[in-house]
Amino acid sequence: MNKQSNTYTILYAAVMVILVAAVLAVTSLGLKGRQTRNVEIDKMKQILSSVHVAATAADAQELYRKYIVDSFVLDSKGERTAGADAFTVDVAVQTKLPADERELPVFVCRLDNGEQKYILPLYGAGLWGPIWGYLALDADGNTVYGAYFAHQGETPGLGAEIEKAPFSDQFRDKRLFIAGDFTSIAVEKKGQKPSNGADYVDAISGGTITSKGVQAMLANSLAPYTVFLKSLQ
Repeated sequence: MNKQSNTYTILYAAVMVILVAAVLAVTSLGLKGRQTRNVEIDKMKQILSSVHVAATAADAQELYRKYIVDSFVLDSKGERTAGADAFTVDVAVQTKLPADERELPVFVCRLDNGEQKYILPLYGAGLWGPIWGYLALDADGNTVYGAYFAHQGETPGLGAEIEKAPFSDQFRDKRLFIAGDFTSIAVEKKGQKPSNGADYVDAISGGTITSKGVQAMLANSLAPYTVFLKSLQ
């Protein structure tokens, strides 16, 4: 075949594309297990962060097994779903469903001092993309013990500040229920208070939309747990 012809050039390019695609596909399949494990480890680290347990990629699995003593999935009536795995529930999908149709994961933590905490996942929308996190509650099902927040693409120095301790630490000792009613936790501009008497934290200066996204995320993600949380009280 004439190597200077258009036919040769097209065939050569097609073969190279196929070969490169095949190599990439094989490489992707070979790394899939490792990638999945890395995602799982990162999730363990996030869950542990909500109860103030610092974990690394090296020790996350060990610490998760040590502190997370139980996990289960609830329905909106507060009843456990048999056979469901809390760790694998896609919270991003569940939060888009009607509250009475959701699968509600719960992670139970027992600290070194014997105290038990309940960790609930969160998912919502920020200014530029999804935000998510975990909220750890005391055994009373009402008082916040710790919080962890993360984001995909919020603005550095503004909305991205939700992932830092000065913001998340504000949630410590805040309550989800006031006088027996679920009010969630408000995120208000500094100096302002919610009109419904709910507990609140200060919003991030310059990150109003992300802050309100956190507030909406809390209310939407936690409201379906009301029956379960009241049973703990």
